[in-house]
Amino acid sequence: MMFDQRLPKYEWGMKVKTLIELRNDGSYPEALPDALLVDLGTIGEIVQVGSHTETNTPIYLVEFNERLVIGCLEEEIEPV
Repeated sequence: MMFDQRLPKYEWGMKVKTLIELRNDGSYPEALPDALLVDLGTIGEIVQVGSHTETNTPIYLVEFNERLVIGCLEEEIEPV
């Protein structure tokens, strides 16, 4: 099934805050499954914008606290 290309709303370098708690979905083997990685309202910076290839959904790599980079969906973040 092919999806229409969805253009990203946000750009590299933007400051954003989380709209939800970000938990480990298995992407971080050093953290327990479902462990809290970033709390609600935490501010980070978009360091890369990509796309989920199967659904053409924008994915934002957001750096939090200068140490943790997490892939986020548009619904999980907003500009500050």
